[in-house]
Amino acid sequence: MDLYEHQARQLFEEHGILVPRAEVTDSPREAREIARRLGGRVVVKAQVKTGGRGKAGGVKLAADPAAAELTARQILGMDIKGHTVGRVLLAQPVDIESEFYVSYVLDRAAGRFLAIASAEGGTEIEEVAASRPEAVARIHIDPAEGVTSAKAAEIAEAAGLPPRTVDVLVRLWEVLVREDAVLVEVNPLVLTGQGQILALDGKVTLDDNARFRQERWGAEGVALSLIH
Repeated sequence: MDLYEHQARQLFEEHGILVPRAEVTDSPREAREIARRLGGRVVVKAQVKTGGRGKAGGVKLAADPAAAELTARQILGMDIKGHTVGRVLLAQPVDIESEFYVSYVLDRAAGRFLAIASAEGGTEIEEVAASRPEAVARIHIDPAEGVTSAKAAEIAEAAGLPPRTVDVLVRLWEVLVREDAVLVEVNPLVLTGQGQILALDGKVTLDDNARFRQERWGAEGVALSLIH
């Protein structure tokens, strides 16, 4: 079961991973109020369970609350790769210094989880892997060991990530294990101008076999609470 971005961010926050302040809505008028609460200037992001939202026009920067309402009105109802946008996430903009890619995914063939990481985040990882495969680190995780601080440091070094990402790598593994996930992805994970590591976007796929333990998301993966 795939979660929406705002739900993935909610899980990250619950596990101590920093995310920008954000709220989700299905109302353009409420989008204006959310933007006002968040400081005026916001990023408006379509909430659909597919990639390529930016290229499809589903991610836009709004300069003020009025623009946020207009932008939300434009994005709500859009069709993005066969998915109709029913809600938008409004998030505070971030002063980005560097962007990274990190994920844990179940490698069914190997019967283990695979860590995939790159210092070239912000774009589709498939594009990076195709054009510069040496820029993408792939490291298998021993299920009995998991991702310790030492393992996280190994992943960060292999991918060229800064040492301060180690704690986030450990916490992302905790998300995967404790939330019954088979995929946890952050793209981009960013280093801000203020020296913080934040998850700007996230994708989480839960194991369908563990659905009975994840009832809070509902049949369609719809969260019962908002991100604040």
